[in-house]
Amino acid sequence: MTINDQRPLLAITMGDAAGCGPEIIVKALADDSVYQISRPLVFGDYQRLQQAAGIVNSKLTIRKAGDIAAGVYRPGVIDVLDFANIPAGLPFGQVDARAGDAAFRYVEAAVQAALRNEVAAIVTAPLNKEALHKGGHHFPGHTEILAQLSNTADYAMMLAGDALRVIHVTTHVSMRQAAELITKERVLRIIKLADRTLRLLGLEQPRIAVAGFNAHAGENGLFGREDIDEIAPAVEAACREGIAATGPVPPDTVFFRAVSRKEFDIVVVMYHDQGHIPIKLLGFDNGINVTVGLPFLRTSVDHGTAFDIAGTGVADSSSMYAAIEFAARLANGVRNSDKR
Repeated sequence: MTINDQRPLLAITMGDAAGCGPEIIVKALADDSVYQISRPLVFGDYQRLQQAAGIVNSKLTIRKAGDIAAGVYRPGVIDVLDFANIPAGLPFGQVDARAGDAAFRYVEAAVQAALRNEVAAIVTAPLNKEALHKGGHHFPGHTEILAQLSNTADYAMMLAGDALRVIHVTTHVSMRQAAELITKERVLRIIKLADRTLRLLGLEQPRIAVAGFNAHAGENGLFGREDIDEIAPAVEAACREGIAATGPVPPDTVFFRAVSRKEFDIVVVMYHDQGHIPIKLLGFDNGINVTVGLPFLRTSVDHGTAFDIAGTGVADSSSMYAAIEFAARLANGVRNSDKR
């Protein structure tokens, strides 16, 4: 295998040790193609990864790397920065404050490395929100942790699968709050983030659909004013800046047009379920989560800790592999854009 010395270095955080994270990381890194496109370094617990390798009957060597520069980054070897913060007898499939705190520490260290430009991107395995809270870290999830640790106020969640990409204007808020947060300024920022991210992936003129918020995109104000007063002006402003944006498109047809007719490269959605439902319907196992707007690149699996099957070796690693591959593509896109 020919190895490119310019491969981006990816920090892969192990997630909650009681969940499926260790197993799917070992499975994903068994694919030699990962090493053709990246240098993966796991931020996690050496003993837990050894245990996970045994569970999935992996022949890979788990190797402690004293620091980022000490990794060998070659097929057959998983390099790990060992935090040694998981007790040997920690059970799988149970909420545990120790695992929640440990998961936070992996992310914290990865963010520090990214801010120092020591890694090109962060790829996160799932954490458990209850365990995170019990461990003393009161965040709704990864996205909010990453934003706070990097002092980022303007960020967004993008989900990507084989057939569809979506990016959210609002996420973990009530529908009442979502309506209040949908402003021209925020919608325009998300459209711009979508455009920039897809350009990093090599699309010269991304086609962006902007979904309406209300039924039938408000039906000219009959069903609500958000589409007329906030979303439409944002789309018009984006178009004036040379972005190929369309909308507001009625939510009940926008995904058909994006997936079946292939009219759009991404859909800007207004709230959590508007984007999550179609993504998970079309590709539950291979969807990925991308946080855009951070001062570094971050991708993640688009599923939880799978406590019901953790420790059994049956967890599907497709999403983890896709997250690694997507992070490498984004990192290469950033590098190439910096050269221009």
